[in-house]
Amino acid sequence: MKKILKNSFLLASALVLLLTSCINDLDTLPLNETDATSETAYAEPASYLNGLAYLYGYWALVSQNDMGSPDIAVADAGQSELSRMYMVLNELSTDSFKIIWGDNYIVPIQYHRWTSADNEAIIAVYTRCMKGITLVNEYLIQTSDEKLNERGHSDEIATVHQYRAEARFNRALYYYLLMDLFGNPPFALEENIGGELPKQIGREALYTWLEEELLDLANSADMPAKGAVPYPRATKGSAWAVLARMYLNAEVYTGTAQWQKAKEAAAQVIGMGYTLHPNYQELFMQDNTTNGATQEFIVAVVYDKDNTQSWGGTTHLVSATLSSDANNAIAKNLGLSGLLNPETWNGYHVADDFVQRFELEGVEWGATTGFGYDREKSDKRAFFYNIGSSKEFDNTTTDTGWRCWKFTGLYSDGHTVSDAESNYKFSSIDFPVFRLAEMYLIFAEADARMNGGVVTDPLAKGYINQLRERAGVASKTPETMDLNWLLDERARELMWEGHRRTDLIRYGYFTSMAFPWTLKGGVMNGKVSLPEHRKVYPIILSDLNANPNLVQNTGY
Repeated sequence: MKKILKNSFLLASALVLLLTSCINDLDTLPLNETDATSETAYAEPASYLNGLAYLYGYWALVSQNDMGSPDIAVADAGQSELSRMYMVLNELSTDSFKIIWGDNYIVPIQYHRWTSADNEAIIAVYTRCMKGITLVNEYLIQTSDEKLNERGHSDEIATVHQYRAEARFNRALYYYLLMDLFGNPPFALEENIGGELPKQIGREALYTWLEEELLDLANSADMPAKGAVPYPRATKGSAWAVLARMYLNAEVYTGTAQWQKAKEAAAQVIGMGYTLHPNYQELFMQDNTTNGATQEFIVAVVYDKDNTQSWGGTTHLVSATLSSDANNAIAKNLGLSGLLNPETWNGYHVADDFVQRFELEGVEWGATTGFGYDREKSDKRAFFYNIGSSKEFDNTTTDTGWRCWKFTGLYSDGHTVSDAESNYKFSSIDFPVFRLAEMYLIFAEADARMNGGVVTDPLAKGYINQLRERAGVASKTPETMDLNWLLDERARELMWEGHRRTDLIRYGYFTSMAFPWTLKGGVMNGKVSLPEHRKVYPIILSDLNANPNLVQNTGY
């Protein structure tokens, strides 16, 4: 797939010339002029696979030109990329993630002060999702049986039916993100290309459509079974994984809980043959595409420092986390001959109240050697460092709180990215959007929700024990796994993977004064309640102004 991405941009140029109605008034910028049309772009049968590759790659790509030239109206190309800003909206708005930089999107998200006025993180995620949906809709138009027959590609129909199912999955995933983050986005299908401006159908109706669409894909002969297509293409397991997460949060989206459905959907995925990778750290190494980690990945965004470069993606998760001193010291502590990470932007931090959710031994502030805790006796999912920092986090200085190095320049054989390599500043770590560990956690939480808040199913306990054994903390697992303990276990297992905001909303903690965290609401001790409308982000103003069918979310 990484090689296919390199060859998909000519086709993409033709596709984007045809995009109208849904995104022509969003914050998009003009693309390169091209003489390509849909007919010349699809002149060869191989173009259908290239077009599908572009749909997959849109999570990681910022333009058709280069990694420094965004094709949407966000000034910094790296900050225009979908997976980076998706992670920001879901983590920076919670206790798990702090940024000390002064970029104008950061303070409103970090302090829960965003408004309907333009915010580049909100613009990026909303626009990328809507543009991704429009790309899929155009692809579906151009790959109809009628179009293939007209082009003399009738022999490709069966193959293209599979591609169309995968394209529909990508559209469903974009809609899931929009439903979760924005509540009631515009709803556009193929008929909106060049036609009527899309309308909103409401969060509950969008949930219903998504459920029907994903169930259709999960049970369709056109949707590939697990193992039938190369990684990272979507399969039936991918559809069931989105359903499992959607059902887990159904009460938030519709007012009606669907715990049994969540447990059953997670069980569907678990039964398909995905396996936990035995080494947690290798899930987030530079060679996670080839070191066996993908046996756990159900949906992932592919990155490659030579072919899919981005200052977003996992590059920001590697480069923004450490100071030069920390970079050198951690490398020395690990016995490395070079640096741990190729760059040190020194902006991302973690406050102590979140780190305390990890089972760390021997935490010490003011230590001059080591990591600030005993790594050998602690949770293996903890990748923290506090040497040279003060315990009380201060967003105005660089040396406070903890640093997290979960995503690094390491390869599985122990060497690190070298400045002698081409494009060494970019990360090749694939970003897992869904992985098997999450399905284990969904299965267990759904069971607890149906049994008085405590996990009772032996299967569910067994799944959690597998996670704990991999983390090296099986002996610390409580006999009673209740909902609050499971929330902490999700924090430990899924840190910085884009889950925390959704989790806190589902638990009723996101806006509650009873669940404080550092800088919640801009207050240092976080002992404040947030307005309920903070549970969704606003529809961006440029879309509201361009489309009279749209209504802003309540509170904005």
